[in-house]
Amino acid sequence: MKYISAFLLLLVYGYVAAQPAKLVNVFVGSSGDHGQMSPAASYPFGMLSIGPQTYPNLHMGYEHKAKLFLGFTHNRFEGVGCQGSGGNILIKPFTGTDSSAPLLKASESAGPGFYQAGFTNGIKAAFTVYKNSGAEDYIFPASAQKGFMIDLSHTLANRFVAEEHQQNGNELSGWIDSRTTCNAGTYRVYYAIRFLQPADFSAAGAHKLLVKVSDETGNRVQLHIAFSSVDVAHARNALLAANDMQLKDKSTQGWNQVLNAIQVKGGDAEREKLFYSMLYRTMQSPYVVSETDGAYRATNGSLQHTTTAVYNGWAIWDNYRTQLPLLSILFPERYQHMMTSIARMYTYGKKDYATQHEPSNTVRTEHAIVVLLDAYRKGYKIDFKQITDSLTAEVNRLDFSHPDKALESSYDTWALSQILAVNGNKALSREYLQKAAGYQTYWNKDFKDLTRPDVDQVSARGMYQGTVWQYRWLVPFDSKGLIALAGGEQAYLQQLDTFFNNDYYNHANEPDIQAPLMYNFTAQPWKSQALMHKYAADTVVQYYFNDNSRGIDPFVGVIYQNKPDAYVRTMDDDAGAMSAWYVFAACGLSPACVGWPVYYLNVPLFKVVKFNPESGKSFSIQVRNFAAGNKYIQAATLNGKPLNRNWLTHQELTKGGTLIITAGPEPDKTWGTSQQWLSALDMNP
Repeated sequence: MKYISAFLLLLVYGYVAAQPAKLVNVFVGSSGDHGQMSPAASYPFGMLSIGPQTYPNLHMGYEHKAKLFLGFTHNRFEGVGCQGSGGNILIKPFTGTDSSAPLLKASESAGPGFYQAGFTNGIKAAFTVYKNSGAEDYIFPASAQKGFMIDLSHTLANRFVAEEHQQNGNELSGWIDSRTTCNAGTYRVYYAIRFLQPADFSAAGAHKLLVKVSDETGNRVQLHIAFSSVDVAHARNALLAANDMQLKDKSTQGWNQVLNAIQVKGGDAEREKLFYSMLYRTMQSPYVVSETDGAYRATNGSLQHTTTAVYNGWAIWDNYRTQLPLLSILFPERYQHMMTSIARMYTYGKKDYATQHEPSNTVRTEHAIVVLLDAYRKGYKIDFKQITDSLTAEVNRLDFSHPDKALESSYDTWALSQILAVNGNKALSREYLQKAAGYQTYWNKDFKDLTRPDVDQVSARGMYQGTVWQYRWLVPFDSKGLIALAGGEQAYLQQLDTFFNNDYYNHANEPDIQAPLMYNFTAQPWKSQALMHKYAADTVVQYYFNDNSRGIDPFVGVIYQNKPDAYVRTMDDDAGAMSAWYVFAACGLSPACVGWPVYYLNVPLFKVVKFNPESGKSFSIQVRNFAAGNKYIQAATLNGKPLNRNWLTHQELTKGGTLIITAGPEPDKTWGTSQQWLSALDMNP
């Protein structure tokens, strides 16, 4: 009997492990200014996202503690600033004749692909999303008059520009133009809505419609909705069949497929839930904007055709060091299409934020050139020769006017020098490499002297969302040169110690998120191992918040938690950037420098981590002596052979195998100090 029980337990565990969507808490980061995430029903990399609009609202249009609902909207860009982005097509169900009557929440539940809520007036609403199509199911109180208010001009915080719509029987279709994130550009969404019961439409003001459903149809009203970036015809074709009742299962299956790209076990059950909740956040964007027949809209608004998937909806400045590198490991085929899509922007029109003809909502695209170089060195196909002139023109326009911009622009300039070398243009490559080396002048001017009174002030000297202390480490392409500028390794270590010991580090934003890794190329790599564990799972002190300088009211606690008010206050997830940082730390490896295919190692937060890319070979990381507090690497083997270096290459990771890490409670101060990987301007591929 005991053998049968053990066998059944294995079957149950295997069933649960294959369904990580069940572990995801979609309410993480959805309360207060703690992540700016929403519980909306969505599909991996799909632009349709159906979720509640509450009062009061946060960046995502939703506050977990709010009771008053204004209705439901159909797209959003997860976790971004500028008071959120998206929020098109607000639909509010109501009873009786008063469409302004309050809609007060009585209950709600949600998971990957679905959302449902009940209200004190007896209305129940449930939504499911599959790709760019969705089903909405409303249950009204018996004998109640059933109505809907549709606001086609609604957005979260972006300016509504224009819309056109047509109504034919039970269907409503058209397009809506809205400003993109931070109102920088304009995107157009085409849509189609079909009520499955007879519906009567009437105007209710500018860009608003009132929908009445006959009392004779019973108390249930269903509608289907679909989005397209191409035209109304494609949106109408994407509407679900009236008898498609398996939508929720199909959506869950899609989420399980992508979430199973990483399997973890051997850790705390709550940590496992947190892990998959964070992994879920890394797969919301970019969006698939091409149709199954190959049609898509380019960033200049032109209609184009392709044989591969096209993506849009970028937040590259936010996530180029975390989320995009994670996707490059997990989804090789999709990532190839994403990189081709980025390259295409240089052909059809690319701006740092957005063009006036975006095929979907988007945020910003700075450092796309670094991402393309990184992808090329990981083995992805990039046709640099076709876009070299556009890449060069972009670099020639870079802004060096502020200290932070000077460092970031130098990074892109370095990336161009590497791409020119790939193209065989060695002379021009040397020219841009020399220009990239000019970061040293800017660094000496603004980042060397740490005695100046403004070094811990956010936005000092015209910088963006960071301090002198935080931005001074942003030279990932030349760590060797940075050490020299700091006065040598001992001075560099002393300054890095001061930075972390005095809690000058800010995990609430991206400017310095690579800093915990920056002991890895010194004589003290064990300090990076401790820091990665600390900021992923231990209590920390954080003095800096969004645009706030060091004050007297710090955050003291664990940053990543499985609850609605997770994260440091004012910390945005930024399109998967900060959740991907956690996923990397929890898995035991993190990108050393985007542009070079190298990962630094730390002790994972689980006993076993297994990467199962959608196409490719599996790679396992196993921890010996796994226990709370054992955060230091004592030894490691790669495919049975001793590994004394504290880094892996992308090729080693993707060709499959097993990395075994032996952990301990105290640092081994010799492990990882030989064969170190250190970025430098004079490195050759």
